[in-house]
Amino acid sequence: MKKLWAKIDKPLFFITIILCIIGLLMVFSASSISAIHRYNKSITYFFIRQLIFIIASFVGGFIILHIKTGWYKKISWLLVIGIIVVLISLLAYGEITNHVQSWFYIPKTGFAIQPSEFAKSFIILFMAVYYNDLIKKRPDNIITYLIPLAIAFLIGLLILMQPDFGSAMILLAITFAIFISLPIEKGNLQKIILILGVGAVIVGLVLLYSGAEILNSDQMSRFNFRNPCQRYTEESGYQVCNGFIAINNGGLFGTGVGNSTQKYLYLPESHTDFIFPIFVEELGLISGIVVLLLYACLLYRLLKIAKGAYNLRNSIIAYGTFWLFAFHIIINLCGVLSLLPLTGVPLPLMSYGGSSTINFIGMLFLSQRVAIENNETKYKLELKKLTN
Repeated sequence: MKKLWAKIDKPLFFITIILCIIGLLMVFSASSISAIHRYNKSITYFFIRQLIFIIASFVGGFIILHIKTGWYKKISWLLVIGIIVVLISLLAYGEITNHVQSWFYIPKTGFAIQPSEFAKSFIILFMAVYYNDLIKKRPDNIITYLIPLAIAFLIGLLILMQPDFGSAMILLAITFAIFISLPIEKGNLQKIILILGVGAVIVGLVLLYSGAEILNSDQMSRFNFRNPCQRYTEESGYQVCNGFIAINNGGLFGTGVGNSTQKYLYLPESHTDFIFPIFVEELGLISGIVVLLLYACLLYRLLKIAKGAYNLRNSIIAYGTFWLFAFHIIINLCGVLSLLPLTGVPLPLMSYGGSSTINFIGMLFLSQRVAIENNETKYKLELKKLTN
């Protein structure tokens, strides 16, 4: 383990630890009232569960550090086929919570699994392995470049059918961001863009004239997201306006840890989607800015790992992780600030949630594995220069 510790990205590791600690403390504070009055649980109910999720994630993460990224070539197809099967099963057997059929509940444990969270990471891994091999071959058949996009579209469609608009859009956005960064020859790229454009028009026309209802009325109402305090009687307006009140209450330095008033059931999702307004209310705008700077540093370290990779597979893993975090941060914060519709997207490492926490930390450790391989390859190349 000492050898691996010397090769990991230490700033990224410590930022991960700091954000997890902040998130854990805020989950305890933000959920303390709703745990008792809304869920009839103990005051530490969500805190203990989140602690379990974090510990399990780090245990799994240290295992990931010991697995070479080349090994994922053996299971990449199995992962995407498996998640497709799971998502189809979810539509038939999943539990409906908050108008969305996104969870499998594990009997007699009180825990649930949200497959759409892991789907985002599985598509990153699949694209990393697939395009690493494909780009080396430089095939003339451009259809081979589109296979991961077709798989991602199918997974996104299955998630949309739950319906979970936020997760579906993030998965497709990650896929597109990775794809446009690929070193594809200019001639092939133009053909691919043309095919994608025609495909998008066809899909749009089919949806337009089929009369299919992709989102339910509750989710459609969230697209009316401007001026939330003038729509206080609407669910989206009510939540966002109370988020504004929380941020305003906090001022520069906050009301003090545990002293939030908005967590008293004014914000029903105070420990999940709206944890950032509670954080600002209790610790102030300055602390909120510090958290944003921590996120910026985390994203910078991921980009640095991606750029330092010596093969396309590892670069895509770190780059995909960058976009996984970036899209979640942007969509969550813009949602609570009424700049985008609310989509139920968690804030990485801070919001309560088992599947999301395990997935985020797992991908950070996978990126750390990329950093380890970057350093190992760099050392071998430098040693080779010295011996020549």
